[in-house]
Amino acid sequence: MKCPFCAFLDTRVVDSREADGGETIRRRRECPGCGQRFSTYERLALSIMVVKKDGRREEFDRQKLVNNMWKACEKRHLSVEAVEQIARDIEQRVSRLGVTEVASSVIGEYAMEGLRDLDEIAYIRFASVYKTFSDLNEMRAEMERISG
Repeated sequence: MKCPFCAFLDTRVVDSREADGGETIRRRRECPGCGQRFSTYERLALSIMVVKKDGRREEFDRQKLVNNMWKACEKRHLSVEAVEQIARDIEQRVSRLGVTEVASSVIGEYAMEGLRDLDEIAYIRFASVYKTFSDLNEMRAEMERISG
């Protein structure tokens, strides 16, 4: 691992421990070139392709999922950890499907489930983009469904 401070190419690991309930490995590293210490995080990379509505395929990107959920959570008093946990749960669910491709609609449904449990406003915001309501009546019906 290259040192972020001096660009030395061979840093050494001084400590490793689990993070995120065993989903991530946190490694504490030290650079023999400049003596600085820094942390890296290692997580299993899913090699699952997401099939978009228009048929395009792109690699599953957990950070993109988090960013999209955060847009729905804007100006809500929600913790970063709560949204990150939803993303981790989605990543685990997709991984457990045991497939090489998954429809974006499946990931969207999982995200809506997580957001619905976290915050109804964030859920409606996400759903309004994801479900592409055709008019206000459809959105009103969805709001009544979750509040009833």
